[in-house]
Amino acid sequence: MSIKIAPSLLSADFARLADEIASVEKGADLLHLDVMDGHFVPNITMGPLVVKACRAHSRLPFDCHLMIEEPQRYIDRFLVAGADMISVHCEAEPHLQRALQMIRDGGAKAGIAINPATPAESLTTAIEFCDFVLVMTVNPGFGGQHFIEPVVPKIRHIAQLVRERGVPVEIEVDGGIDARTAPAVVSAGARILVAGSAVFGQPDRAAAMESIRAAVTSSKV
Repeated sequence: MSIKIAPSLLSADFARLADEIASVEKGADLLHLDVMDGHFVPNITMGPLVVKACRAHSRLPFDCHLMIEEPQRYIDRFLVAGADMISVHCEAEPHLQRALQMIRDGGAKAGIAINPATPAESLTTAIEFCDFVLVMTVNPGFGGQHFIEPVVPKIRHIAQLVRERGVPVEIEVDGGIDARTAPAVVSAGARILVAGSAVFGQPDRAAAMESIRAAVTSSKV
């Protein structure tokens, strides 16, 4: 089963971002950048300037997860900064189709992010307008949280919806993903795995990513 691993920069050492990015260049498929505004989630992280600065140090596709209110105000800035993928939360954007079209018009892949307690049905009117769905497997805002097991059936539900609609939408998962939890989410339909502390919390980042891939392969998903 082919999967993509996206190390989350949220778990990296922010004083050494260039070095931290270099440590995952070999083995990673994407780089996940969590953008938090202190309003939609109770934390503040990075903005377009940091994304732009990181862009100069990596050839990996940048997957920008906007955990912010009024995301349409900032989409263009993240596109200019070098984002290749941008996800906006359905809980934060009342005009979801418009936001997704803005992302696509800017040349990036458009994603819908969905919190653990938000039902899969909230995606039914917008899934044709996106390229991927980012399913949160923890409540957004902080790294290092424990995986929420009841989200797995929702991933399976979303995968079924994708098949029924016949749309080329990938499912991404974010939160508590490691070698133990990866097989379950991949079995449910996820193909992009965001891993924060499971990668950046290990001395050998390449080995950490390989252990996640090996866990998925050995489970015969």
